[in-house]
Amino acid sequence: MRVDLAPARESRQTVQSRALLTFLAQADRCLTAQEIHAQLHRQGSGIALATVYRWLTRLVRSGAVDVLMHDDGEATYVRGSDRHHHHLVCRSCGRVTEISEPMVERWTVEVATRAGFADVSHALTVFGTCSACRGSGPS
Repeated sequence: MRVDLAPARESRQTVQSRALLTFLAQADRCLTAQEIHAQLHRQGSGIALATVYRWLTRLVRSGAVDVLMHDDGEATYVRGSDRHHHHLVCRSCGRVTEISEPMVERWTVEVATRAGFADVSHALTVFGTCSACRGSGPS
């Protein structure tokens, strides 16, 4: 009996999703689907734009990627951590800082309770200009 010890071939979908997650984990800012697609192509990937959108949708649903909606309605994507968190996003460079703030958690529960809501969830994105783009330290 012959036993094949070579690893099973990964499906194209697995390779694409891993490439997308790896790329997003290394990104230092939030990116649009078009920016992700263009940068992956520059790195030699043949992934189609429709596939990028499809995988981003799946990864957002699974919680592996966060989608950040900007004031102009544009969606950008960033790899998130497994814990509950919020985002600070620089309007100038797109840099994302993940934050966890207990006061926000308490406030959302208090507001929801006063309004008669239960089983609440929330997402918070704060937009501003980072210190690097302002050319100075935090103020």
